[in-house]
Amino acid sequence: MSAYTTVVVGTDGSATSYAAVERAAAVARDSDAELVIVSAYTPATREETAGAEDALGDEAYLVRGWSPAEEALRTAEDRAVAVGATKITKHAEDGAPVDVLRKAVLERKADLLVVGNKGLNTLSGRLLGSVPADVARRSGVDVLIVHTT
Repeated sequence: MSAYTTVVVGTDGSATSYAAVERAAAVARDSDAELVIVSAYTPATREETAGAEDALGDEAYLVRGWSPAEEALRTAEDRAVAVGATKITKHAEDGAPVDVLRKAVLERKADLLVVGNKGLNTLSGRLLGSVPADVARRSGVDVLIVHTT
């Protein structure tokens, strides 16, 4: 089997997702592969942003043009660089995590998808499905589920 050429990993800014990013970065480093870090998000409504701006007053600039997904991607990139990954791209997209990850795999022609195991062993994960379980069934490429919890 040849080395991976493109590795996609998802992050939501949680500690467990950063553990998956670090593992994906190590695989990408060892394979000299591109690492694509993806974050799915749901944009804030105008009402939510306006409420935050009202609450912040003079510091309202803190919620304009910023999203938690962007911060999660910056932190994930820093962690990937610390592990030794060199070919890194980041991508945030509005949508459900499984759909956003599958789309990234298809568009980037990835051959490995890395996710954390968060949600696999929860009751809701067993009843409703979890991101790791859903991408493992639906991604169409190798999936590495990193034990993070």
